[in-house]
Amino acid sequence: MARTVSDTSNRIELRIPPEQKAVIARAAALERLDLTGFILRTVLPEAQAVVDRAQHISLSERDSLRVLDLLENPPAPPERLIRAAKAGRTLK
Repeated sequence: MARTVSDTSNRIELRIPPEQKAVIARAAALERLDLTGFILRTVLPEAQAVVDRAQHISLSERDSLRVLDLLENPPAPPERLIRAAKAGRTLK
């Protein structure tokens, strides 16, 4: 029988060796948190940092100036692109 997922709570199952679970449980107890609270407090900031790094593009000053120049002075489209646009087809 299929289980339904509640809109308010999603489950993540984690299979780890008992020794690792014991370390995490001990750390959680020392912080006076349950396992879920400890894991979320520890993992969420790192997960957000990974997402932020993936969404952020860093350019050198030279590259930034090149991008700005291309935006302000775009190159002329190649003849093949002009022909394709006039013909109403896509490039392959």
